[in-house]
Formats: sequence, structure tokens, C-alpha cells
Amino acid sequence: MTRAEFLDVLSCDPVIAAVRDDKWQAAIRSPARIIFYLKASLLTAEEHIREATDRGKLVFVHLDLAEGVAKDRAGVEFFARCGAAGILTTSRQTVGYAKEKGLLAVQRVFALDSQGLSSIRDMCAQSGADVFEIMPGVIGKVIERFSADRLPVIAGGLIETKAEVTAALQSGALAVSTGREELWYL
Repeated sequence: MTRAEFLDVLSCDPVIAAVRDDKWQAAIRSPARIIFYLKASLLTAEEHIREATDRGKLVFVHLDLAEGVAKDRAGVEFFARCGAAGILTTSRQTVGYAKEKGLLAVQRVFALDSQGLSSIRDMCAQSGADVFEIMPGVIGKVIERFSADRLPVIAGGLIETKAEVTAALQSGALAVSTGREELWYL
């Protein structure tokens, strides 16, 4: 899948199911087209990814949180072979590994304070990621700053209500990721 195709999917289906194994079945039954697999296990990842892709889902594995798999080229290749559409990571180097393997890359960044915002902007400019997930996603002011620079933004973290989904999208986020099952049906 190309970056442009991914952005089209996000614009049509902007709520992403962000789950661990305990909500995996609920996520694949939901209308959410994209799943962020937050704590993939070497023991179950291949089966879960296949199950989701068989239902037309795009799975992005959070490589930083994966169990039994390293954040290196081999780890990225493992998930590529399992059928993942892409990876999530906080590491610019891991983004590079994903791009080498033809996977999409979502780089997670944490907006903690005003000084960190300029560091994030510099990192995003050099990263090579397809999209950036700014966390926490309930901070419209930060989303507005990055979307004004025409960076595709996914808002994630602490999004618990329909109003917060709406606020993030109205602030310029292309999509939101949430672990709240009831929001996957919006």
C-alpha cells in the first residue's frame, strides 16, 4: 500500500482501533479499518495479523511494545512477513527499517511541553515516516500547529469521548487512534 492510499483510507475511516490481545476480537469485528496492535507477541502475532487481514483490516504493529521481537531490521521483516501493513514506533531508525522493507511507518511523538514541540517538528522533518501520531491526542493546539504545516497527523492517547474525537478531527487531525471500543463505531 502506498502512502497516498493509506492517507485515503484514513480520511474515509478516521477512527483506528488501538488494542492489545484482550480486545483483539472486538477490534476485528468492529467497523474500524485500521488496527494499531499495541503489544504484539511473537507467539500470536502471525495468527492475529492474518485473521485481521482476512477481514480487510490494515494492521500496524507497535514495534517498541512487541514481545519477543527486537526493534531492528529482523523484527520489522518478521512483521512484514506476517502481513502487517506497517509499524508504529518512537524511533527514527526503526522508521527507516520499515521503509526499507516496504512497510508504512507511523512515528509516535509525545508533546510534553512547549520546548519539546520544536524538537518534534525537527524530528518530523527528518524522520521519513508516513504519518505522525501526536500524543496525547486531546490537545487541539498541538494538532493545529502540525496540521498547519501540512503534516498528516493521527491524534492518539487519552481520547475517551465522541467530543474528543470530534475536537481532534476539527483541529486538523486526519484520524484518531483509541482503545475505547464504543468509539470504533462512530
